[in-house]
Amino acid sequence: MLYKVKLKNADEYVLLDEEVYSWLTTEPYLVKVDFINNLRKHSSGCAFFQKTWKKADNGYKTETIYLHKLIAERFLSDQKTEEKNLVGAINGNKLDCRLENLAYRSRAVASRKRKTTSKTGYTGVYKENNKYRAMISINRKPVHIGMYDTPEEAALAYNKKSREIFGEHGKQNVIKSKAKRQAMQNGLRTSQ
Repeated sequence: MLYKVKLKNADEYVLLDEEVYSWLTTEPYLVKVDFINNLRKHSSGCAFFQKTWKKADNGYKTETIYLHKLIAERFLSDQKTEEKNLVGAINGNKLDCRLENLAYRSRAVASRKRKTTSKTGYTGVYKENNKYRAMISINRKPVHIGMYDTPEEAALAYNKKSREIFGEHGKQNVIKSKAKRQAMQNGLRTSQ
């Protein structure tokens, strides 16, 4: 069975397996702090719990628990290695905390899966004059793939090289249609 838990600060839901939901709602400490009803969406896109406690010395202590990390530590600890020690969402949806969607990754894989900051909207694609350069990092060194007329062509070249080098762990750009791209540049909405 699949459980959808509403976030406290967003009109979105966290997805949980029955086994995980059952544990989150019966584990004594998590029940005591009402963990399941106080999940919020973090600016990074994942779900988290945060509470500030007053200490005896008049100070304060803030406790922060990231849901995906808590679940992985409890249910997937056998997958954690010295190299693969960061938890990520396989499908890219950080609110999908089903066990089949969580996996330990290396820092390099996590870095490749991060959302792009490129102004073109594509990882590894940069505008230079009237052309688009495709680049990829290999062992922390930038490698030139080629120059292209459109950002989509450059993104496709990046995807091909990423798949060639990193296989299933390589980042793949989702190619936007030209009409959607033009609408985005003009600040218009398009229908699906």
